[in-house]
Amino acid sequence: MSAPHPDELLIGLVSISDRASTGVYEDKGIPALQDWFGKALASPWRMETRLIPDDQPTIEATLIELCDRVGCHLVLTTGGTGPAPRDVTPEATLAVAHKVMPGFGEQMRQISLAFVPTAILSRQVGVIRGRTLILNLPGQPKAIAETLEGLKDAEGQQKVPGIFAAVPYCLDLIGGPYVETTDTVVKAFRPKSAIRPKAV
Repeated sequence: MSAPHPDELLIGLVSISDRASTGVYEDKGIPALQDWFGKALASPWRMETRLIPDDQPTIEATLIELCDRVGCHLVLTTGGTGPAPRDVTPEATLAVAHKVMPGFGEQMRQISLAFVPTAILSRQVGVIRGRTLILNLPGQPKAIAETLEGLKDAEGQQKVPGIFAAVPYCLDLIGGPYVETTDTVVKAFRPKSAIRPKAV
């Protein structure tokens, strides 16, 4: 078996839903993220997936496992970020955090507000645990893509940046792999001094 590429990104995808985790309905969050990353990433990546219920101890244990034992560089959750009693994803995420990155949640709500006024009810957060970036995403596939990519005008020009444009540089800063993106989907932003020359 060949060794993994030194810049292979290991992504943890966690779908949080009581009903999907018990088979009442099909989970759509993880397939939507798999599809999106297949289009958006131009460098090597692989993923670990988990489908779990809306239970804070379970969410916390899953995040710790993916960060500390599996060694994911990036962990994305979907679901459980609203105001309902069972929505505890942000609480679980903050409970395992070493640093809070409030800009991610602020930008996600800013993007979603362009589509629905109920975006102000969302409580998504972004945090760092060790060398892992953890982000809470919306639960619906359309909203997931909008949040990651941002808003573009009719000519395809970026109007509001998506959150993923900042993720590769954040991973650089916390000791993760060098992630490259497909610019037509989402263009990673780095300061000029942090950009690697393209391999010839």
